[in-house]
Amino acid sequence: MTKPAPRVPQRSNSRSNRARILAVARQELGRNPDVSLEDVAQAAGVVRRTLYGHFPGRLALLEALADEAAEALRDAVSEASVPDEPDERALGRFVLTIWPVGDRYRMLIALARNDLGTERVTEILAPAHREVTRIIEHGRRAGVFHDHLPAGVLSAALEALVLSLLESVNTGAWKDDQGGGAAVVTLIAAGVPAPLAEAEVRGLIADRSRPDPS
Repeated sequence: MTKPAPRVPQRSNSRSNRARILAVARQELGRNPDVSLEDVAQAAGVVRRTLYGHFPGRLALLEALADEAAEALRDAVSEASVPDEPDERALGRFVLTIWPVGDRYRMLIALARNDLGTERVTEILAPAHREVTRIIEHGRRAGVFHDHLPAGVLSAALEALVLSLLESVNTGAWKDDQGGGAAVVTLIAAGVPAPLAEAEVRGLIADRSRPDPS
Protein backbone atom coordinates (compact mmCIF):
# COMPACT_ATOMS: atom_id res chain seq x y z
CA MET A 1 0.00 0.00 0.00
CA THR A 2 1.39 3.37 -1.03
CA LYS A 3 2.02 5.67 1.87
CA PRO A 4 0.42 9.10 1.64
CA ALA A 5 2.80 11.96 0.92
CA PRO A 6 3.87 13.76 4.09
CA ARG A 7 2.00 16.95 4.74
CA VAL A 8 3.97 20.15 4.42
CA PRO A 9 3.80 22.01 7.71
CA GLN A 10 1.45 24.97 7.57
CA ARG A 11 4.10 27.27 9.00
CA SER A 12 6.47 26.35 6.13
CA ASN A 13 3.73 27.12 3.60
CA SER A 14 3.09 30.43 5.32
CA ARG A 15 6.76 31.43 5.16
CA SER A 16 6.93 30.40 1.51
CA ASN A 17 3.83 32.43 0.64
CA ARG A 18 5.16 35.48 2.46
CA ALA A 19 8.54 35.31 0.72
CA ARG A 20 6.87 34.89 -2.67
CA ILE A 21 4.53 37.83 -2.06
CA LEU A 22 7.46 40.06 -1.10
CA ALA A 23 9.50 39.02 -4.14
CA VAL A 24 6.57 39.66 -6.48
CA ALA A 25 5.76 42.96 -4.75
CA ARG A 26 9.30 44.19 -5.41
CA GLN A 27 8.91 43.44 -9.10
CA GLU A 28 5.39 44.80 -9.46
CA LEU A 29 6.06 47.99 -7.52
CA GLY A 30 9.15 48.52 -9.65
CA ARG A 31 6.96 48.40 -12.75
CA ASN A 32 4.08 50.38 -11.29
CA PRO A 33 4.36 52.18 -7.91
CA ASP A 34 0.55 52.38 -7.76
CA VAL A 35 -0.05 48.65 -8.22
CA SER A 36 -2.90 47.35 -6.06
CA LEU A 37 -2.58 44.62 -3.46
CA GLU A 38 -5.07 42.59 -5.45
CA ASP A 39 -2.77 42.74 -8.46
CA VAL A 40 0.19 41.70 -6.30
CA ALA A 41 -1.81 38.73 -4.96
CA GLN A 42 -2.73 37.65 -8.49
CA ALA A 43 0.86 37.95 -9.72
CA ALA A 44 2.07 35.96 -6.70
CA GLY A 45 -0.48 33.22 -7.33
CA VAL A 46 -2.22 33.56 -3.98
CA VAL A 47 -5.76 34.53 -3.05
CA ARG A 48 -6.40 37.95 -1.54
CA ARG A 49 -7.12 36.44 1.86
CA THR A 50 -3.63 34.95 1.95
CA LEU A 51 -1.98 38.26 1.08
CA TYR A 52 -4.06 40.22 3.58
CA GLY A 53 -3.26 37.58 6.21
CA HIS A 54 0.40 38.56 5.93
CA PHE A 55 0.00 42.22 5.01
CA PRO A 56 -3.28 43.84 6.07
CA GLY A 57 -2.60 46.91 3.93
CA ARG A 58 -0.21 48.63 1.54
CA LEU A 59 1.75 50.26 4.39
CA ALA A 60 2.34 46.89 6.05
CA LEU A 61 3.69 45.51 2.76
CA LEU A 62 6.02 48.48 2.31
CA GLU A 63 7.23 48.15 5.90
CA ALA A 64 8.05 44.49 5.30
CA LEU A 65 9.97 45.41 2.15
CA ALA A 66 11.78 48.13 4.11
CA ASP A 67 12.79 45.58 6.77
CA GLU A 68 14.03 43.26 4.04
CA ALA A 69 15.99 46.07 2.41
CA ALA A 70 17.52 47.10 5.74
CA GLU A 71 18.73 43.56 6.41
CA ALA A 72 20.17 43.24 2.90
CA LEU A 73 21.95 46.57 3.29
CA ARG A 74 23.45 45.56 6.65
CA ASP A 75 24.76 42.35 5.08
CA ALA A 76 26.24 44.30 2.15
CA VAL A 77 27.96 46.79 4.47
CA SER A 78 29.53 43.90 6.37
CA GLU A 79 30.61 42.20 3.14
CA ALA A 80 32.18 45.40 1.79
CA SER A 81 34.49 45.88 4.77
CA VAL A 82 38.05 44.70 4.03
CA PRO A 83 40.69 45.47 6.70
CA ASP A 84 43.66 47.68 5.80
CA GLU A 85 42.42 48.44 2.28
CA PRO A 86 43.37 51.77 0.62
CA ASP A 87 40.60 54.27 1.29
CA GLU A 88 39.73 55.02 -2.33
CA ARG A 89 39.49 51.29 -2.99
CA ALA A 90 37.37 50.78 0.14
CA LEU A 91 34.87 53.43 -0.98
CA GLY A 92 34.73 52.02 -4.51
CA ARG A 93 34.19 48.50 -3.16
CA PHE A 94 31.46 49.80 -0.87
CA VAL A 95 29.48 51.34 -3.75
CA LEU A 96 29.89 48.24 -5.93
CA THR A 97 28.74 45.99 -3.08
CA ILE A 98 25.64 47.95 -2.09
CA TRP A 99 24.61 48.79 -5.68
CA PRO A 100 22.77 45.47 -6.27
CA VAL A 101 20.84 46.03 -3.02
CA GLY A 102 19.90 49.53 -4.09
CA ASP A 103 18.97 48.27 -7.54
CA ARG A 104 16.76 45.54 -6.06
CA TYR A 105 14.94 47.96 -3.78
CA ARG A 106 15.12 51.14 -5.82
CA MET A 107 11.33 51.32 -6.04
CA LEU A 108 11.43 52.13 -2.32
CA ILE A 109 13.30 55.34 -3.13
CA ALA A 110 10.23 56.68 -4.87
CA LEU A 111 7.81 55.35 -2.26
CA ALA A 112 9.50 55.31 1.12
CA ARG A 113 9.69 58.99 1.98
CA ASN A 114 6.04 59.56 1.15
CA ASP A 115 4.66 56.29 2.54
CA LEU A 116 7.05 55.47 5.38
CA GLY A 117 8.49 58.86 6.28
CA THR A 118 11.96 60.39 6.23
CA GLU A 119 12.91 59.00 9.65
CA ARG A 120 12.28 55.43 8.48
CA VAL A 121 14.41 55.95 5.38
CA THR A 122 17.19 57.44 7.52
CA GLU A 123 17.00 54.39 9.81
CA ILE A 124 17.32 52.00 6.85
CA LEU A 125 20.34 53.84 5.44
CA ALA A 126 22.08 54.43 8.78
CA PRO A 127 24.56 51.50 8.57
CA ALA A 128 25.70 52.63 5.12
CA HIS A 129 26.02 56.24 6.29
CA ARG A 130 28.16 55.23 9.28
CA GLU A 131 30.47 53.07 7.15
CA VAL A 132 30.99 55.73 4.47
CA THR A 133 31.64 58.34 7.16
CA ARG A 134 34.26 56.04 8.70
CA ILE A 135 35.97 55.51 5.33
CA ILE A 136 35.97 59.25 4.60
CA GLU A 137 37.33 60.19 8.01
CA HIS A 138 40.20 57.73 7.57
CA GLY A 139 40.83 58.80 3.99
CA ARG A 140 40.87 62.50 4.82
CA ARG A 141 43.67 61.93 7.32
CA ALA A 142 45.63 60.28 4.49
CA GLY A 143 44.85 63.14 2.10
CA VAL A 144 42.73 60.93 -0.19
CA PHE A 145 39.36 62.70 0.07
CA HIS A 146 38.12 66.29 0.19
CA ASP A 147 38.42 68.03 3.55
CA HIS A 148 36.30 71.08 2.81
CA LEU A 149 33.21 69.43 4.37
CA PRO A 150 32.79 67.53 7.63
CA ALA A 151 32.99 63.79 7.03
CA GLY A 152 29.34 63.25 7.96
CA VAL A 153 28.17 65.97 5.59
CA LEU A 154 30.25 64.61 2.71
CA SER A 155 28.93 61.13 3.47
CA ALA A 156 25.35 62.42 3.30
CA ALA A 157 26.10 64.18 0.00
CA LEU A 158 27.55 60.99 -1.51
CA GLU A 159 24.53 59.04 -0.25
CA ALA A 160 22.22 61.52 -1.99
CA LEU A 161 24.29 61.17 -5.16
CA VAL A 162 24.00 57.36 -5.19
CA LEU A 163 20.26 57.56 -4.48
CA SER A 164 19.88 60.02 -7.35
CA LEU A 165 21.76 57.68 -9.68
CA LEU A 166 19.51 54.80 -8.63
CA GLU A 167 16.47 56.94 -9.35
CA SER A 168 17.92 57.71 -12.79
CA VAL A 169 18.13 53.97 -13.40
CA ASN A 170 14.56 53.64 -12.15
CA THR A 171 13.31 56.21 -14.69
CA GLY A 172 15.40 54.79 -17.53
CA ALA A 173 17.53 57.93 -17.84
CA TRP A 174 20.73 56.00 -17.08
CA LYS A 175 21.95 52.41 -17.07
CA ASP A 176 24.53 50.96 -14.73
CA ASP A 177 24.11 47.21 -14.29
CA GLN A 178 27.18 46.54 -12.14
CA GLY A 179 27.42 49.86 -10.35
CA GLY A 180 30.79 50.66 -11.89
CA GLY A 181 29.67 54.04 -13.17
CA ALA A 182 28.19 54.95 -9.80
CA ALA A 183 31.39 53.89 -8.03
CA VAL A 184 33.56 56.04 -10.32
CA VAL A 185 31.30 59.09 -9.93
CA THR A 186 31.21 58.66 -6.14
CA LEU A 187 35.00 58.49 -5.91
CA ILE A 188 35.40 61.59 -8.06
CA ALA A 189 32.82 63.45 -5.95
CA ALA A 190 34.76 62.45 -2.83
CA GLY A 191 37.94 64.00 -4.25
CA VAL A 192 39.71 61.14 -6.04
CA PRO A 193 41.18 62.12 -9.44
CA ALA A 194 39.17 60.66 -12.30
CA PRO A 195 41.95 58.44 -13.77
CA LEU A 196 42.65 56.90 -10.35
CA ALA A 197 38.92 56.45 -9.67
CA GLU A 198 38.42 54.68 -12.99
CA ALA A 199 41.48 52.46 -12.47
CA GLU A 200 40.39 51.45 -8.95
CA VAL A 201 36.89 50.54 -10.08
CA ARG A 202 38.18 48.59 -13.09
CA GLY A 203 40.45 46.64 -10.76
CA LEU A 204 37.62 45.90 -8.33
CA ILE A 205 35.32 44.69 -11.10
CA ALA A 206 38.11 42.54 -12.55
CA ASP A 207 38.72 40.99 -9.11
CA ARG A 208 35.03 40.13 -8.85
CA SER A 209 35.06 38.39 -12.21
CA ARG A 210 37.89 36.04 -11.21
CA PRO A 211 36.84 32.60 -9.95
CA ASP A 212 37.01 32.00 -6.22
CA PRO A 213 40.19 29.93 -5.56
CA SER A 214 38.41 28.07 -2.77
